[in-house]
Amino acid sequence: MSELPPISREAALRIAMAARILPDISIGQLLDILTRRIDGDLSEESLATITVTDLKTGFGSADGEEDGEDISLGLPAIKEAVRILWGENEEEDLPQPVAGAGDMPNSIRVAVASNSGELLNGHFGSCLRFLVYQLSASEFQLVDVRSALEADLSDDRNAFRASLINDCQVAYVQSIGGPAAAKVVRAGVYPIKQKDVCEASEVLLRLQGVMENSPPPWLAKILGVSAEDRVRFAKEA
Repeated sequence: MSELPPISREAALRIAMAARILPDISIGQLLDILTRRIDGDLSEESLATITVTDLKTGFGSADGEEDGEDISLGLPAIKEAVRILWGENEEEDLPQPVAGAGDMPNSIRVAVASNSGELLNGHFGSCLRFLVYQLSASEFQLVDVRSALEADLSDDRNAFRASLINDCQVAYVQSIGGPAAAKVVRAGVYPIKQKDVCEASEVLLRLQGVMENSPPPWLAKILGVSAEDRVRFAKEA
């Protein structure tokens, strides 16, 4: 890859997000194409000059197709990437946090890895955001929506992501690798895998049922249940 020109933080975030929706394209590959088509700094203004044709030609050249017509990426993905580079990627369907929900008594904080809406549909190492809920045995409320895009600019992406949710006690993810899980646990968070995509409310309701009836020892400890009662829960399970 050619030597990178100066790049603004906002531009770097746009590039990282655009690369995510282009199948099999890394941030480095996208940067290489952009630097060959932008003269000078990579900034919000210069990214707004990139066209669909620029990316088609760039990816086509990498695939050996001069006109870019036969590349495997697909035009819809390229168009979406251009919109993101232009800064037109704001999502209108993101859930809104509830003010004051963090004051819920006898509650824990739960993170949900998400890529869209209020779904649990993200892998720990690549999700776009974490939805953070305050949850008790009788209610739950969304308290925060935390973007994970800046993790792509960090030297240690997994540690950065773990730090985003280190005020939570539980994290639901579609998948998580061993080294990443170790960092999450060290941050004081208990990771739970949920392979199938579902509404966040579905796993939260299940967790409420466990909290109310017979929490396993790890959850009982988080809830502040005495060691004696934790032994009772373990024997009853």
